[in-house]
Amino acid sequence: MANTPPTRIGKVVGASLIGTTIEWYDFFLYGSAAALVFNKLFFPTHDELTGTLLAFLTYAVGFVARPLGGLVFGHYGDRLGRKRLLVISLLMMGGATFLIGLLPTYATLGVAAPLLLTLLRLVQGFALGGEWGGAVLLVSEHGHPRNRGFWASWPQAGAPGGNLIATGVLALLAAVQPDDAFLAWGWRIAFLLSGVLVLIGLWIRLTVAESPVFQEALERQEAAPQAPILGVLRHHWRDVLVAMGARMAENVSYYVITAFVLVYGTTAAGLPKGTVLNAVLIGSAIHFVTIPLWGALSDRLGRRPVYLIGAAGVGLWAFAFFPLIDTKNFALVTVAVTVGLVLHGAMYGPQAAFFSELFATRMRYSGVSIGYQLASIVAGGVAPLIAVALLDAYGSSVPVSVYVVAAAILTMIAVIASRETRDRDLSAIEPTSGAAQAAAIAKEA
Repeated sequence: MANTPPTRIGKVVGASLIGTTIEWYDFFLYGSAAALVFNKLFFPTHDELTGTLLAFLTYAVGFVARPLGGLVFGHYGDRLGRKRLLVISLLMMGGATFLIGLLPTYATLGVAAPLLLTLLRLVQGFALGGEWGGAVLLVSEHGHPRNRGFWASWPQAGAPGGNLIATGVLALLAAVQPDDAFLAWGWRIAFLLSGVLVLIGLWIRLTVAESPVFQEALERQEAAPQAPILGVLRHHWRDVLVAMGARMAENVSYYVITAFVLVYGTTAAGLPKGTVLNAVLIGSAIHFVTIPLWGALSDRLGRRPVYLIGAAGVGLWAFAFFPLIDTKNFALVTVAVTVGLVLHGAMYGPQAAFFSELFATRMRYSGVSIGYQLASIVAGGVAPLIAVALLDAYGSSVPVSVYVVAAAILTMIAVIASRETRDRDLSAIEPTSGAAQAAAIAKEA
């Protein structure tokens, strides 16, 4: 496997991190706006909680489109390469987000407004479905395997990075504007800003070289299946199930902590939206820093032990999370969000390397994308919706905590049933054993 120079791997990591941060900014911005704005502007004929449920339903639609995006981008990414597909995904995501910022509301267009909003959300989901696999593979397939968990975790940090920027922009706009101005036009600024961010990300992403592992596979004339996804389902179906199971606690807990908390905090707990937004802002900043640390730890201990720490941790923390929110104390609300996100990072940090190590090179983009994105439908996509419905039905946070625990148990079962992948050779036609990888490393040394 190629040993990429530090300067080059740093450039690849930087390009992937900036690109994923921008795309997650676009995606999370919608989730925050669904909780704070869209329920009033696009579903104004319903009571507040019902309007929020409908807004989160359009939010979930983006997750439904993600597996389709993963299939399409994975197909061409396995056949044509990682880089060019990442450029396309960035343009699609940024364009859809920019258009949301220009979209007339229900008061102007009537029912056409939420329909157009849903359509643009579908485009967002489709683009993000192709983004994640390409970004993490571009980094995973560069550099030395000893540090793969650390380097591959940096694109993962784009998720809290994007959430940090999205929440920060909304919190700033909400702080400097009265509520009526924010609802009338202020929220649009955050969406229109995406156009500028995309141009920056596009310029950086175009300067990055193609994955050396993919290039080596081409030079060996290693053929990709006509339909890579069929190869994945034939040779790697167990690995797809492992990836899906591993995503359950990670995805559910993240959207409960960052999206549903905006609803719970401002309605059930009666907190000002600025208080909750600032807590998420601080938690996301710490989350951003700790994800690479968890990735580095997985290089030492293995992917499975670190992942299990995170799954068990978020399951236990779910019962402390809401009581801390209920205190209405800003410091304790911030602790609730921050600890939850740090524990989430123990899963999210090793995840990119873990999933990349499950699949063969010419099926890897399709494999990681479909495993990752299919889980998004049944996990993150409906997590805020289910959490709001449980709160509405029972008037208590306890069922929501039980929901997170159930997801944590599923993830622990999947990870325990999997094999340790830390020592896999990504350049092999099929992932090889740790002994072969160790021999390759010793030869290089």
